[in-house]
Amino acid sequence: MAKNLSDDQKSFYENVYKVSKQEIEAISAQIERELAEVKERITKLNQEKQAVRQMYDGACARLGIESEFDKAEDSEVIEEEEE
Repeated sequence: MAKNLSDDQKSFYENVYKVSKQEIEAISAQIERELAEVKERITKLNQEKQAVRQMYDGACARLGIESEFDKAEDSEVIEEEEE
C-alpha cells in the first residue's frame, strides 16, 4: 500500500482506480464485439467468394480456359474460416 497518503488522497486514487478499471473493461468488451462483427463479415464474404469462384471455375471449364486464380487462394479462404 502507498505510504503517506491522506484520507482524501486515498479516496481520490481509489475512485480513479475503480473508474479507470471499469472503463478498461468496457473498452475491452467493445473491442470483442467489434472483432466478432468483423469476423462474421469476413466469413460471409469468404462464402460469397467461394460461391462465385465455383461459377467462375465452371465457366473456365466450359470455355476450356485456365483459371486466372491459383489454388493457393482457395486454401487461404479455408484457413481464414477455421480461425
